[in-house]
Amino acid sequence: MKNCIIIHGCPSDNTDPSYNKHWIPRLKNELIKNSIPTETPLMPSPWQPVYEDYKKKFEKYPVNEDSILIGHSCGCAFLVRWLGETKQKIAKLILVAPRKINDEWGIIWEKFYTYLIDESIKERVKEIVMFTANDEDPEGKESLQIFHDAIWGKTIELKQHGHYLLGDMGTEKFPELLEVIMQ
Repeated sequence: MKNCIIIHGCPSDNTDPSYNKHWIPRLKNELIKNSIPTETPLMPSPWQPVYEDYKKKFEKYPVNEDSILIGHSCGCAFLVRWLGETKQKIAKLILVAPRKINDEWGIIWEKFYTYLIDESIKERVKEIVMFTANDEDPEGKESLQIFHDAIWGKTIELKQHGHYLLGDMGTEKFPELLEVIMQ
């Protein structure tokens, strides 16, 4: 059965308990209207992410060969690592402003981001799409290149979308992502 799971990004601190925002709630509603069951789990302590904690939470949701997995920012790093470890086959992997590096946040982040990407993911995922923006920061651009070099996929660069946060985009609408999902 086709379903979608969206893993949010990671705030720099715990002052905002709502990490499930920006374009994510609107996209979830649009997918549900289109008969695609969609989950947007709130991951544990995303300001200090621990892979094992994310994995425990994520694995409560069904993933199958028809699933669509979407990650935003550090959520991308989690999904790629999980797919590499589990060898799970899925329909689509969509990475939005993917992060694989972060030079600013210390040892917790280093542990979260430091792993070898399993290049065989591209053999188990029917479609891989990565979104970036012309005004994404250098670490974001470098991260996208790391993922692309390892697992390939189509890259879509949109103008003036920054790190795909509400403040960067100026809207909760993300029609380009919806189009990729619905194809």
